[in-house]
Amino acid sequence: MSKHKSYFKRKPSDKDNEDDITSISLPQQNSSFGQVVQPDQQPSKVQKVSIVNQRDETRRAYLNWGPYQCDVEDYPLNKDKNPRRFQSTWLKMFPSWLEYSIVNDAAYCLPCYLFSNFSNKPSAHAGSDVFTSKGFRAWKKVNVGKNCTFLIHLGCSPYNNAIKACFDLLNQYGHIRNIFNVQSSDQIKQNRLRLRSSIDSIRGLTFQACAFRGHDETPQSKNRGNFLELIKLLASYNDELAKVVLENAPYNSKYTSHIIQKEIMHIMSSKVRRYIRDEIGDSKFCIVIDESCDESQREQMAIVLRFVDKNGYIQERFFDIVHVKDTTSITLKKAICGVLSQHNLDVSNIRGQGYDGASNMRGEWNGLQALFLKDCSHAYYVHCFAHRLQLALVAASREVIVVS
Repeated sequence: MSKHKSYFKRKPSDKDNEDDITSISLPQQNSSFGQVVQPDQQPSKVQKVSIVNQRDETRRAYLNWGPYQCDVEDYPLNKDKNPRRFQSTWLKMFPSWLEYSIVNDAAYCLPCYLFSNFSNKPSAHAGSDVFTSKGFRAWKKVNVGKNCTFLIHLGCSPYNNAIKACFDLLNQYGHIRNIFNVQSSDQIKQNRLRLRSSIDSIRGLTFQACAFRGHDETPQSKNRGNFLELIKLLASYNDELAKVVLENAPYNSKYTSHIIQKEIMHIMSSKVRRYIRDEIGDSKFCIVIDESCDESQREQMAIVLRFVDKNGYIQERFFDIVHVKDTTSITLKKAICGVLSQHNLDVSNIRGQGYDGASNMRGEWNGLQALFLKDCSHAYYVHCFAHRLQLALVAASREVIVVS
């Protein structure tokens, strides 16, 4: 009986705070809502919960257990002029909320008890604490037809608010926060699939040195360019991809714009340069430089690194291309040193220079090779054999009448 008293005792104060709920003992197991149990099956207590942010877990545990509905042979009689007692049939009539305390010989409402302070405002309804703290014992007011106190309790606003709070607590999967999380995860999955198709298309076109853009990239065009046409081809073999790319993609996240293409190519080029840098390690290397004008007449300089890898093989890697404002030796040297220092390549490790025969490159006093020799005496200059071959072919072709 002491266990019963400690488990079912209601606080006598009319004003309960939220901490009262968190101090209730938790049942050890879950049962179907509204199950009738025997007195000897009363749930055992576990460690009391006193942390405020665990209030919902405590309430959820009691709701999963359901109201305590004790089925005994003889309920005690009250002390009225015409004594009456609690009826077990009432538990079957109201299985979802009605519970009975043997110690107090009183009926309580589980949802109202758990959420009596849910609105943080005292209820103005007379007797609103009967089913929460005082307990209902007026058995003569039950079997009176439509004036039954239990039926009246079902229609009061505190009960309806408590039931709604119970439903919201148990239906956490329907919470707006969880719905946003589900939608967000689906959106992330679609965005990644859409982006992966753009990355694969860019990688394939870059590897084959193909142009990206088309003259007319509108949806009505018969040829929208290699990039968009390749994405369309990939989508034709994957229904899931077809639902999220091109016209089926959101306007602000298609991942097909020219800016996105350049950003992806920049990331790829950075990874390639990082791989080349790892190949070089702390080894010595040579630089091969050439400059020319692009279509817009902007001067650009190509940088090629020649080195011996860890396996002892000679490697030549195109490393970077840099736009320069002019082709003077000082400007070219600053641009080259900037690229090397950006990737932690020491100028003192240069062991060779390969340029064309222009005066700004091979000049003995102020040429590019002379400037590097001042910083590294072992950076010997060699006239580029590719340029030598080109000069030889041009000179030889001049002697052929048909070619000239």
